[in-house]
Amino acid sequence: MRDLKSTAAVIGLAFAGLAMVQPASAEPSEELVAAAKAEGQLTTIALPRDWCNYGAVIDGFKAKYGLTVNELNPDAGSADELEAIRANKDNKGPQAPDVIDVGFSFGPAAKEEGLLMPYKVSTWDTIPENVKDAEGYWYGDYYGVLSFAVNSDLMPDAPADWSDLLAPEYANAVALAGDPRASNQAILGVYAAGLAAGGAPGAEAGQKGLDYFAEMNKAGNFVPVIGKAGTLAQGATPIVIWWDYNALAGRDTLNGNPPIEVVIPKSGVVAGVYVQGISAYAPHPNAAKLWMEYLYGDEGQLGWLGGYCHPIRFNDMVKRDVVPNELLDKLPAADAYETAVFPTIGEQEAMKGVVTGGWDKVVGANVQ
Repeated sequence: MRDLKSTAAVIGLAFAGLAMVQPASAEPSEELVAAAKAEGQLTTIALPRDWCNYGAVIDGFKAKYGLTVNELNPDAGSADELEAIRANKDNKGPQAPDVIDVGFSFGPAAKEEGLLMPYKVSTWDTIPENVKDAEGYWYGDYYGVLSFAVNSDLMPDAPADWSDLLAPEYANAVALAGDPRASNQAILGVYAAGLAAGGAPGAEAGQKGLDYFAEMNKAGNFVPVIGKAGTLAQGATPIVIWWDYNALAGRDTLNGNPPIEVVIPKSGVVAGVYVQGISAYAPHPNAAKLWMEYLYGDEGQLGWLGGYCHPIRFNDMVKRDVVPNELLDKLPAADAYETAVFPTIGEQEAMKGVVTGGWDKVVGANVQ
């Protein structure tokens, strides 16, 4: 599911500092809570319990409000979620989802098709403007940024930025977490390097990213192997360009054997965001609204952060000092995320064509 979702999880511009600060996380009205409890159930779809700490988030919602949660098809993708709404328009049974969590492009598409209902949560003003629909049909929920996962046993001096990866000390060390001719995560890795090299958003950054990886490959630093936790630990790919939540989870999985350092680069910080929405045909519309209130309150946002997925209200909560130190201590420094850039759909399409079409000719590394 999440590989499918990540292919569309990009939008907007950097949103650092855009959120308005509220004194505290708002709570849903007593009327909404009562109406949701009367419905008694919420139906979700495509939420693996080990993704973004969703298991704990769902259990926290159930414990707080006493509703049953029907968890449909955890391994589904974003397209499957929209199809589930379409297929169950006239069905109020257990196969009809109340809510969806999808890659960005699926949010506007679902709105245009009439598959979503508008709802603005109590904390609406703390969700940055460029990651939400103005009418409340969809809104960003969490995001990740591309990072460097570094095997500290083999690379004790971790790179701080994209330019560092070209240094001789990183010979035969750097890998992407996918094939840049097909994997969106890898394509965005190339794009991030291009932005760091001064490329303008869109096609120009895509071309500069290709030039950067061509230079890395010529220097002997690029490893044409798809990087993951196993190759990182074994030393086949001592540095992997990876979504930070995957890198941090991989670090925990390896449990110090070997030690892994997760670095957010100083420039070219490219992020991907997912969005939430309520089905226009939700059998349990009040439960769906209460679910959104829970997710966008501090408790739900911190739940996602516990799974290393940065909640959309992260900057707001850091400013209000409500993020526990034990969570912050597990993350790269909070200010490392302040310059995160969310490419627009147009920018993504422009650079994707450049990267996928030019990789073989410009870089010439057969990633597999």
